[in-house]
Amino acid sequence: MSQMINKAQGFGLALLTKMASSDLLDQFKLRKWVEQSLYHSAKAGFKTFETTQKNFKSTQKLPQQRLTRQSKDLFDLSLSEEQQMLVDAMQQFATEVIYPLAHQADHDAKFPQVLWQYSTDLGLNTYALPEALGGVATEQNIVSHILIAEQLARGDFGLTAGLLSTFGVMNAITRWGSEQVQNQYLSAFSETDANHPTPLQATFAIQENTAAFNPYQLKTKATLQNGQYLITGEKTLVILAETADLFLVSAELNGQADVFIVQRDASIQFKAAPAMGLKACETATLKFNQTPAERLGTDDFDYSAFLDLGNLMWCAMAVGCCEAVKSYCIRYANERTAFGEPISHRQSVAFMIADMAIEIEAMRMLLLNAASLAESGKNFHREAYLARLLCAEKSMQIATNGVQILGGHGFTKEHPVERWYRDLRATAIMHSGLHA
Repeated sequence: MSQMINKAQGFGLALLTKMASSDLLDQFKLRKWVEQSLYHSAKAGFKTFETTQKNFKSTQKLPQQRLTRQSKDLFDLSLSEEQQMLVDAMQQFATEVIYPLAHQADHDAKFPQVLWQYSTDLGLNTYALPEALGGVATEQNIVSHILIAEQLARGDFGLTAGLLSTFGVMNAITRWGSEQVQNQYLSAFSETDANHPTPLQATFAIQENTAAFNPYQLKTKATLQNGQYLITGEKTLVILAETADLFLVSAELNGQADVFIVQRDASIQFKAAPAMGLKACETATLKFNQTPAERLGTDDFDYSAFLDLGNLMWCAMAVGCCEAVKSYCIRYANERTAFGEPISHRQSVAFMIADMAIEIEAMRMLLLNAASLAESGKNFHREAYLARLLCAEKSMQIATNGVQILGGHGFTKEHPVERWYRDLRATAIMHSGLHA
């Protein structure tokens, strides 16, 4: 119907327009009449068309249109209810317990012993222990462990590294340990007695004091003599070495890198090795001299995956600490005034904080992708490597910008960004040393 009206209206208007262009109209004094006819014809035509359209719309009874959602697999980053509860608990612990202790711990270069009791009350290590041994782990929870590291690091990077040293060793033994190793050590992490009033503490000895350290080319050697493995070599930047009862040590065995469990022994020499960051971790150098050891795993042990899972924990802590830097800079920029207004009104400051948020999300995406692949039992080496590269680079950029936003205040110990700047450098330095 509307098409017919359009054609008729167009034909009539075309005819009148052609007549209006003729010189005969002026000769017979008809131009004024024709122009009025054109005007009223066009007006009547459009009115008729509009009425017809309205009648068409009002008379058609169509069901309400709703497009159905596409049915496809999505990369779902939403947390489960249990994971969200875990995140909330760890975030509260980081805010109320870790952060208030961090400044003094860094100043004293001493790990606060009270933090161990707080973590016991929190039940941190139960997330690494199997359910049969009093823990809550019933399956591989690598993503959950990554979330734990990220949230705790919002309180402080260094103290989180110290807290997670024992947690990481438990994870490694649970994942890779032989039946004999698990039966011997896992229960000891949850038991106390008169001789051991506090739970077992453990740490990793992976790093070596060589330029451009390669964890696949180790100077520390392991030999098998009369059925007993013996370790000889030196490790550095060992977290909480002085108080650890157990060490996971990487060493070369028959030309291949492997990991061994070493109990605290008189043959081990300790030497403090304070570093630029991680002051509260009391890093030390260990020298092994024919020290007795046990292999961590059996033939299914994957040394590459062992390193990758450790690196993911450092990446998770970097993401959490960078979140702390961003949040602190936002507060500071909104409160600090210059020339009569907050410095957050300056584009240079606002853009730096926006870049922080963008880079943090990119870091988190790569990290969770690698962790989810690992949890599913798929190959995740490439993804873990990419996550480590990005986190090592961008965490330092974020820390640098954090110091820059605070100006001269960023260079002083009055504000925590100076400490976070030093600690975040460890993301690129440390190889493993933790375990998801």
